[in-house]
Amino acid sequence: MPSVPVPRLSVTSDDITTLDVDAIVNAANSSLMGGGGVDGAIHRAGGPTILDACKAIVAAQGPCAPGDAVVTDAGELPAGLVIHAVGPIWDPGEEEAMKETLASCYRRCLQLGLEHGVRSIAFPNISTGVYRFPKRLAAAVALDAVVEWLESTPDHRYTDIVFACFDDENRQLYEMLLARPG
Repeated sequence: MPSVPVPRLSVTSDDITTLDVDAIVNAANSSLMGGGGVDGAIHRAGGPTILDACKAIVAAQGPCAPGDAVVTDAGELPAGLVIHAVGPIWDPGEEEAMKETLASCYRRCLQLGLEHGVRSIAFPNISTGVYRFPKRLAAAVALDAVVEWLESTPDHRYTDIVFACFDDENRQLYEMLLARPG
């Protein structure tokens, strides 16, 4: 019986659009039409084929719901695929629902990656920009969701999971959480 790889979880401050991985995750909005932050950077760097693919997806199935994700080609990016995940817009009165929706983004991305043969994937800090999800809580939710998904999916083939942090605060939070025992 082949052994299941234990993926390396790492943190980087590198621009996610420059990473040479099988798939990068886009912190998208429900329309999938690009926007600011990571979303806009991915659409600009990847070229028009990403937007064209997003338009086709929305035409076929409508907007992407928060907590869900879809896959497109990566256009001119070094990655092979872009997985567009729609995170929640922070509502402090709905913290538990917000945490579950954010966790769903990470699980859905990993599942789509598995279905597309992805072995290396890079995540941005989903929902921590204009969607205002508290960074410390978002990092904990992200790491817990990824670890739980990996443990519950023994047939995965991931070798590298990268958290590409746009700012020093996020990078330090991920480094601290990854260094904790257990």
